[in-house]
Amino acid sequence: MRLERNIVLLFTTRIVRLFAYGFLSIVLVLYLFEIGFDNIHVGILLTSTLLGDALISLLLTTFADRIGRRKMLLVGALLMILAGVVFVFTTNIVLLIIVAIIGVISPGGNEIGPFLSIEQAALAQLVSDERRTGFFAWYNLAGSLATALGALFGGWLSQIMRSSGVSSLHSYQVLLACYSLAGVILTILFFLLSPLVEAKLTNNDSLDGRILGLHKSRKTVFKLSALFALDAFAGGFVIQSLIVYWFHTHFGLDTGVLGSIFFGANILAGVSALLAVKISSKIGLINTMVFTHIPSNILLCLVPLMPFSWLAITVLLLRFSISQMDVPTRQSYIMAVVATDERAAASGITTIARSIGASVSPALASALMAIPWLMGVPFLIAGGLKIVYDLLLYNSFKSKKPPEEAK
Repeated sequence: MRLERNIVLLFTTRIVRLFAYGFLSIVLVLYLFEIGFDNIHVGILLTSTLLGDALISLLLTTFADRIGRRKMLLVGALLMILAGVVFVFTTNIVLLIIVAIIGVISPGGNEIGPFLSIEQAALAQLVSDERRTGFFAWYNLAGSLATALGALFGGWLSQIMRSSGVSSLHSYQVLLACYSLAGVILTILFFLLSPLVEAKLTNNDSLDGRILGLHKSRKTVFKLSALFALDAFAGGFVIQSLIVYWFHTHFGLDTGVLGSIFFGANILAGVSALLAVKISSKIGLINTMVFTHIPSNILLCLVPLMPFSWLAITVLLLRFSISQMDVPTRQSYIMAVVATDERAAASGITTIARSIGASVSPALASALMAIPWLMGVPFLIAGGLKIVYDLLLYNSFKSKKPPEEAK
């Protein structure tokens, strides 16, 4: 019974967090422009956010198995509250950049901070190897649905408030205040987790010979991290906030319409994560990661080439319908090929690598989007680099099987 309760709580925290990330991603970049930032400043802040996430995640996840997973999750929730509060009450770029570095705020609607890595390690411990990928798929579906609803909520709430006479600035600040409230809810939920989510350590466990919480799986994790950093660097060119800005600038779409688009996009992404379970059971985790990812990246390259908004939206939605099949399979694969007492560290390090990889590209993408005839280039760079990542991943790990595939 306690095991079931922990799983429900971990799914609930995922839903609350991704709902908040979803509505924030619709208005964050628009808010920054509203308070006077230019493209360069926006790019610097987005990059600072992702670099800060990498640092905070490194500190919290690599010691989570030793110090306590629940404690580290609580620290992350408090940093989320801090970020939301400061973004509401100041427009000073220096303060916002500082808080973007030390706080937890998601510019792209995706997971950020230590939460995902620690929750994955706990879930992998609570379920069997055979059920792991399925649970991760449902966990990702829950997040995708929450992000979708958050985007819908954020886009339309902002538009309704502005239609009622509320200024754009104040409508965006209301959503930032809601983001802080989500952090408060997370704090309460993390307090309710039981000790069953903590790492199972033996009396012989020590920090001797460990680097960043890793021992025998070090080589595998570092190699995966390098590949994931490349994938994330590519993805940083097309984070959700920048795609919103591109559609808003290129086609003149309003926040309500944009929220609806990303509601549908994230619903499709969540369903694709479920389909990945069946596919991976037949062809394997690595094959599923690669062979579904390449077509989605070809579609990504096609988005800016579409002459009409409805065509660009259609291609984007088609891309989202298969884009997330690699996510639960990737997460499950990491948990499968490392030792039990390395799971939080392994997930944390690979996530951090993704954050570092993604930290530079938003600034580059923002600078490119400032030039009208180059606005579509970030989509092409992202899609091309992601295909390179897929091919390298397949070549490096096609022979390294998780336990359930080696039986």
